[in-house]
Amino acid sequence: MIGFEITKLFFDRKAVIGKVDKTTRKVLSRFGAFVRRTAKSSIRKRKKPSPPGTPPSSHVGLLKKFIFFGYEPQKRSVVIGPVRLTQNNRGEAPRLLEYGGMGKVIQHGLPRIANIRARPFMGPAFEKELPQVPAMWKNSIK
Repeated sequence: MIGFEITKLFFDRKAVIGKVDKTTRKVLSRFGAFVRRTAKSSIRKRKKPSPPGTPPSSHVGLLKKFIFFGYEPQKRSVVIGPVRLTQNNRGEAPRLLEYGGMGKVIQHGLPRIANIRARPFMGPAFEKELPQVPAMWKNSIK
């Protein structure tokens, strides 16, 4: 009988697991980059606010500039979205733009609380790029 180790036939070998981890990082990072690009390109620079339900307008450029993605190795996932801007109480702006809700706005130089209607940009970008994921995985582990 031919001698070989039966354990070499299983997929829990270090080499296979290492390839899968490396490929997972590569595919999810690529997906994150695509979602980020789509979200950034959906935000138009204009002076007027965008209509509710459409991506927000960029007045200063901070929202568009601070959309990032990062691979989370412990959870094997990718985190995509704007960083929380804290200067001048803008920390809640990305969340309010995406989901809507009550928030502080400055109107005529005075702060007030207003109901802000959603202007989603990350969710639609994610949904637009999601169908591309199977093609990214196809033949990716070599």
